[in-house]
Amino acid sequence: MNTASIQEIKKELRTLDADSLQELCMRLTKYKKENKELLNYLLFEAHNEQAYIENVKEELNELFNTVPSSNVYFVKKSLRKILRFANRQIKYSGIKQTELEVRIFFCTKMKEAKIPRQSGTVLFNLYQQQLKKIESAFAKLPEDIRADYERELKFILN
Repeated sequence: MNTASIQEIKKELRTLDADSLQELCMRLTKYKKENKELLNYLLFEAHNEQAYIENVKEELNELFNTVPSSNVYFVKKSLRKILRFANRQIKYSGIKQTELEVRIFFCTKMKEAKIPRQSGTVLFNLYQQQLKKIESAFAKLPEDIRADYERELKFILN
């Protein structure tokens, strides 16, 4: 089966009436949880980005409360799960400021939980990768917004 390009799909969607378009959207949401979550974001949360960020932070906070502290293997596994959730939420938004806030919150919670980053290379690399992504998103923001995040960045870099 040959998949059509984005332009072809866009052109075809323009020819459909509202009911057919709604039917297609509903069919898409039935097949994958990610599609349903994205549609939920676009319909209900995209208009208030700050409230969306707060909701994501609350959910991340709850997930961090479930991280075990005894076994490093389970800590790694839990952190990867939390990071997958965070990355998915960042992808839905697509806004650099949202990405920056969620990643900074993740690193801050990781630091506050006193997770031993130096003992294992996996945890150290996971943290370092987040720092690289934060710096990348930070560089793409305008100067006036960067100043708001300077203090938080200094905390997680130390």
